[in-house]
Amino acid sequence: MNEVARLLLLLVLAGAALTALGGAALWWMEEQRRLKRALRKVLGGEAEAVMIAAGRGRAAGFNFASGRLAVAWDCGGWCLVYHIGELVGAELIVDGQVVARAYRNEPRRALDEIAGEADEVVLRLVFDDPQHPDFELELWRGEAPARRGPETAAKAVQAANRWLARADAILRRHAAWREGPALERPVPTPPAPPPEEEQPELFESDAPWEDDDPHGDDANLDRPR
Repeated sequence: MNEVARLLLLLVLAGAALTALGGAALWWMEEQRRLKRALRKVLGGEAEAVMIAAGRGRAAGFNFASGRLAVAWDCGGWCLVYHIGELVGAELIVDGQVVARAYRNEPRRALDEIAGEADEVVLRLVFDDPQHPDFELELWRGEAPARRGPETAAKAVQAANRWLARADAILRRHAAWREGPALERPVPTPPAPPPEEEQPELFESDAPWEDDDPHGDDANLDRPR
């Protein structure tokens, strides 16, 4: 009887251990945590501002200390890192229409009203990069809402609009940084040519028409030109 009780106890403990391990694995592999870990790794520190497209495996984050912006997709399996200065602008797109935008050296187009009902809400970031010029965060899709994303389209629009305001502040601050002396880089000047006295002289023995002909210059005069 004691052996049966001991066996049952071991089974219970083993089941509890497996349940704990499974819960820990689910917690570790949860989408938002994976994306935040990926952003932290490529940014070299915690992202001060993060926008996650829940259920889509995409995210974007800023790290102002390093001056970097990173985007991630495939739940952090792929990332791209940009300098903050490469951010050209951002757009808030609702049902295929740009309802608000902020671009470098342009006045911000603010959001007039928050749509109560929408089928799709997208935040689009635009970069000065010919290979990867933009990145879209799908924050809301009516027919397939994310379980841990915004509860309504209006909340998705509000979240995207806050990020748009943040992007506008970054663009304006970067414009000021570009004008300041901190970002001025000296233009490299080409090296000066060597002085004439240092240039090698062409001696008669080095002339290409000289050879080892024992007849000398008279033989060279008979050669066709």
